[in-house]
Amino acid sequence: MNRFLRWLLAMSLVSSTAVQASEAEQCELVRLSDVGWTDITMTTAVARLVLSEIGYRTQVRRLSLPDTYRQLSEGQLDVFLGNWMPAQSDLLEPHRKSGRIEVLNTNLPTVRYTLAVLNPGYEAGLKSFADIHRFKNELGGQIFGIEPGNEGNEMIKNMIRDNVFGLSGFSLVESNESGMLNHVERAQRLGKWAVFLGWEPHPMNDRLKMNYLDGGDDYFGPNYGAAQVNTVARGNFSQQCPNLARLFRNMTFTIAAENQLMNSVLEGNTNRRRVAKKWIENNPQMVADWLRGVTRYSGEPIENIFGIAIRQE
Repeated sequence: MNRFLRWLLAMSLVSSTAVQASEAEQCELVRLSDVGWTDITMTTAVARLVLSEIGYRTQVRRLSLPDTYRQLSEGQLDVFLGNWMPAQSDLLEPHRKSGRIEVLNTNLPTVRYTLAVLNPGYEAGLKSFADIHRFKNELGGQIFGIEPGNEGNEMIKNMIRDNVFGLSGFSLVESNESGMLNHVERAQRLGKWAVFLGWEPHPMNDRLKMNYLDGGDDYFGPNYGAAQVNTVARGNFSQQCPNLARLFRNMTFTIAAENQLMNSVLEGNTNRRRVAKKWIENNPQMVADWLRGVTRYSGEPIENIFGIAIRQE
């Protein structure tokens, strides 16, 4: 009987080890979403380099926001660094409440996202959402958004559909981030007006003479769309992959850091990996802080990556 019990215990240990190995194997490949915004593209590029350096494989998928949340909720995607809140509440909350998506941390605590206007319009009196309709001719009846499916675009569409702020008759011009910025920068060079989706951090705040519009609290939130950016993951990610979860919970950015990353790209450097690596090398303390309490995929301690010494607790 004792021998039988010992056999059962041995089989239990073997089974437990097999389960742990299976979970570790599942965590080796980290699937991330990039929705095409320069800030998320670059923070994802930085995360990908760090993950590769400590032994993980990565896969980045270019997805729309709705597809990002759908794939996270279905377990087809692991992590997304671009959950802007409260703007993306409708996309996130049903899945968070059901446990199909979990919020790992706030990676950027103070950001802004709302409609903005170029200076000629602002100086002429277009200072709030309620003013937009009064200057329909000057604006050509257009508001410039970003990619289709974006939550900001959807809010603008709802305002137009419901004639909120008298916007019935306006049209939303959907494009990607670079397309929208190209149009607005061209309008600025020509001294024309434009109302568009603006956000911070982003170099547009330095490159454009722009002002954020007041009065959009019910749609974009108070204080000119003040928001935060979270890292979200598929349900049970932190239980199945605790080492990865620790890394992503440690991984926070600053507005200055993100502006540095984005500036290089928007000034014409198309090699995202090179930009991300240079940024890592220039910010060793931030990267070292991310890796505290984190091991390599193999379980070995991290002593040095990219020439940065890592002091483990």
